[in-house]
Amino acid sequence: KAQRRNTSKWSFPSISKTSTMKFNSAAALLAVGSLATTYGFTPSSSVSSFTSHRQSLARPSARLPTHIQHTSRSATTLSMSTFKVGIVGATGAVGKEIVGCLEKRDFPVDSLRIFGSERSAGKEVDTKFGKVKVELFSEDAARECDVVFLAVDGDFSLAHAENICAGDDGAVVIDNSSAFRYKEGIPLVVPEINAEATKGKKLIANPNCTTAIGLMAVWPLHKLFGLSKMIMSTYQAASGAGQPGMDELKEGTRAVLSGERDVAENKIFAHPLPFNVIPHIDKFMENGYTKEEMKVTWETRKICGLADDFPVSCTAVRIPTARAHSESIVALFDTPVDIVAARKALEEAHGVKLVDDIDNLKYPMPLTATGQYDVLVGRLRRNIAFDNALEFFVCGDQLLRGAALNAVLVAEAMVKNGSLKAKKAT
Repeated sequence: KAQRRNTSKWSFPSISKTSTMKFNSAAALLAVGSLATTYGFTPSSSVSSFTSHRQSLARPSARLPTHIQHTSRSATTLSMSTFKVGIVGATGAVGKEIVGCLEKRDFPVDSLRIFGSERSAGKEVDTKFGKVKVELFSEDAARECDVVFLAVDGDFSLAHAENICAGDDGAVVIDNSSAFRYKEGIPLVVPEINAEATKGKKLIANPNCTTAIGLMAVWPLHKLFGLSKMIMSTYQAASGAGQPGMDELKEGTRAVLSGERDVAENKIFAHPLPFNVIPHIDKFMENGYTKEEMKVTWETRKICGLADDFPVSCTAVRIPTARAHSESIVALFDTPVDIVAARKALEEAHGVKLVDDIDNLKYPMPLTATGQYDVLVGRLRRNIAFDNALEFFVCGDQLLRGAALNAVLVAEAMVKNGSLKAKKAT
């Protein structure tokens, strides 16, 4: 089959008090960690429309980008140049992880600048690159950098991202919000899949964490068998709702376990999350799906170069865990599937770790995925309900693989392909 990418224009348009709930997930309290809030900025959110009717799909033939590596020291050989790096929102959960990825991967940083609001300006942040004083954000100051990571909300990105990167003297901007994900002409990138889309670009959109994690496992299989449809169910940690969501889970779990309350209070989530699961993330849309679910559909199509009506369906569920999202995926293919070949493809895929040893009870879990750069894939089997279908379970750290690491890998890819260059001193 000849490779073909669809280039058509994108258009996006109470709980009862049940005491038996108490001990269903008591480990939640032990799992809850602390994530810092973003000083002066709010976490990114998402936007997006649903189309129907499938068009034909061509299986991709491109090989994995050779520059994508996932060891902790992979950027040092990218370039002899060093870069002036800026981060907006570096004191938030994702921003902190971006700093950590830059440090651990030895990204060639000449200088690091951290931008914040009036409330955070003047504070110092300890980094491998020395103590960095938070500067009051301005577009002019950000434009002095070679690359700027935006770990802020969509409204902020809409207001400033394009101005920061405008012109030959502007900075490359890698935006973690939803602001530009569906805008025509702006690449939405998972580097292991479509790093070439960054070539010659100044503004890159980071995908939703759920999509990025799932596609890391789906892409190698798509290349092998040709994806025809996908059904995904997600189990998403409280930290996906930011620090307020984490605090609500922690405090609610404490209140129930201490006997203070039979059912936890809820302000952030639609219902109490401790000892519960909630099949509702983001707002409901006219087609009955939520925005979070439709993001998987829209972003899968764009990242993988599929038709804009390619059939992808998702149900997104919030669960009472601290960190790392999980996904159950049923993937249907154009050609007969081979389990041995599928396992080999996943074992060889960059950024994927096959954890699939049921005899020894080894499979992906949030507990083991937390803090990992790789996406864990397991429970791989033929689906018995559909022909030419595989079913598998995926776990990934959404703050790393779904956000910070992906953004840094994008920067590394742009160094490699010449789209990110150090500005000449004036």
